[in-house]
Order: sequence, then structure tokens, then C-alpha cells
Amino acid sequence: MGKLVSKSWQESKLLWHIAFPAILTAVFQFSIGFVTVGFVGHIGQVELAAVTVVENVIEGFAYGVLLGMGSALETLCGQAVGAGQVSMLGVYIQRSWIICGATAVILTPTYVFTAGILRGLRQPTDIAAVAGTYTRWVIPQLFAYAANFPLQKFFQSQSKVWAMTAISGIALALHVVLNYIFLTRLGHGLVAAALIGNVTWWLIILAQFIYLVSGCFPEAWKGFSMLAFKNLAAFVKLSLASAIMLCLELWYYTAVLILVGLLKDAKLQVDVMSVCSGP
Repeated sequence: MGKLVSKSWQESKLLWHIAFPAILTAVFQFSIGFVTVGFVGHIGQVELAAVTVVENVIEGFAYGVLLGMGSALETLCGQAVGAGQVSMLGVYIQRSWIICGATAVILTPTYVFTAGILRGLRQPTDIAAVAGTYTRWVIPQLFAYAANFPLQKFFQSQSKVWAMTAISGIALALHVVLNYIFLTRLGHGLVAAALIGNVTWWLIILAQFIYLVSGCFPEAWKGFSMLAFKNLAAFVKLSLASAIMLCLELWYYTAVLILVGLLKDAKLQVDVMSVCSGP
């Protein structure tokens, strides 16, 4: 019995050594949108409702698809590490970037035509109009998601997650400071909030990419390779399966928010939802 308890404790410590920083990373990155909504709430009721709808309907849809597409890398990287083929990790992350980048291009029209989509879902006209303006400015974040998820899976497969956690934590702190300066102190509006989000996300991507190519992964990362363009069809098939599974889990809140937008005094109802549940 004592041996079992000791073994369980050792396994638990090993699990939390990887899981805890991964959880912190997810919390930090999730909080970027939460902070944006919090500061935008001081601009106006319509702006708060619009950004909440964007975060949870448009970006929530894209986030779910790209997270699912990127999650295929988790399976492949785990298999490669288990088989001792660490050199394939660099090829796999490049394939994932190609697939996720192409997916982001396909999803871009949803950002461009957000106003029309929301009106089609019978959301309030003023919220749809403001949301449409905001989404056009946050298109760079869509491509940041496409780059971010493969990087996360690459690092996690090798248990190198603390650097990713530190990068996300520093970026979140900078995000708070920039929002305070430009929105609260200088009084800039919704466009400034969108641009700050773009800067924050792309700083995360840049820092993670520097870490990737810094020489910390000599076996896994050997530079860009044309092998990344081989077997893309099989990679897409696995990615789509992962995307469908994850999207079914993530989109329930999107459906709830759309239904809330149909209620009387929708701006107030959506604002309440943003405070209660976050983006």
C-alpha cells in the first residue's frame, strides 16, 4: 500500500509539473480578452455589448476551430517523442502552421462581414454595427491564434512550458498597462482596444518563436523544411477530427449569447453576460 501511495505521489508531482504551468498559460491568454472587455466597458454600453459578442460569437467560433486544428499536433508530437523521432517535431509544427494559417484565411470573411452575420442572427443593429467595425481591426489576432496553438503543442510535447507561461504572464501585464494608458488615461476608443490586443498577441507569438529558434531545441527544430508540405491531406484529416470534437465543447456559450441577444433590452442583457461569464 505504501509503495502504491509513493508511486501515485511521484506520478502526481510529474503531472502537475507539466499541467500547472500549462493551466497558468491558458488562464493568462484567456485573460487578455477579459481585460479588453473590462476596459471597453468604461467606453459605453453598446461598445461593451459589441466586444462581448465579438469575443464569444465571432472570435469564439474562430478560436474553437483553430484550437481544434492545432490540437492534431498534440497527438502527432506525442507519438514522435514516444517513438524517439524528435526530429519530426519541427516538421510537424510547420505543417500545423500551414494548415492553421490556411484555416485562418478561410475564417477571415467572418471577421469582415461580422455586422451582416450578426444582423442575420437577429442581434441589435447598433451592436452589430460596432461589432463589425471592431472585428475588422482584430483580424491580426486571428492569425496570431493560428500561430499560437501549434507553438503551444510543440512546447508541451517536450515539457517545456514554463517559458511559455512566463511569456504569457508578461504579455498580460503589458496588456493591462497599455489599456490603462490608452483607454483610461488618454481616452482612446474601440480601435485602440483592438490594436492593443493585436500588439499583445503578436508579442506573445514573437517571443515564443524566438524561444523556438534560440537553440533550446537542437533535436526538434532544425529550421524550415520542404517536408512540411508533404502528407498535408492526412494532417488535415486528423486536424478536422480534432476541430469538430473541440468545437462542440466550446460553442455552447456562443449559442447562449446569441439567444440572449434576442431578449428585450439586449444591450443590458449581453453586458450582464459579459460580467458574469467573461469572454
